[in-house]
Amino acid sequence: MAAKDELGRAGEEQAVRYLRTLGYEILDRNWRCTQGEIDIVASHGSHLAVVEVKTRRSDSYGHPFEAVDARKLRRLWQLAHAWASAHADTARGMTIRIDAIGIVGADPARGTLEHLVALS
Repeated sequence: MAAKDELGRAGEEQAVRYLRTLGYEILDRNWRCTQGEIDIVASHGSHLAVVEVKTRRSDSYGHPFEAVDARKLRRLWQLAHAWASAHADTARGMTIRIDAIGIVGADPARGTLEHLVALS
């Protein structure tokens, strides 16, 4: 496994631990369809949160959130609706939102974690 992939997986693990401490229920991880992949799907109250996780060793090439541009955000909305359609019983009555978690640090468990809620 490439170092980049290991860093990404470690970041997603850290993000899941963080979300659980806030009371999120993790519903799915690394869900794939023909349109792409969702890192984390979680419920939080009446919200269905589709969470994009970006992990970087440092911010020397920019902040992780810079990778979530308008094009990526459109794709995340498409993926969110595809997930909701595929899991209609779970998603029924929930408000969909897009979140992003950015982690900076060579060791994600000790890195700086930031959480943006409800991107639009």
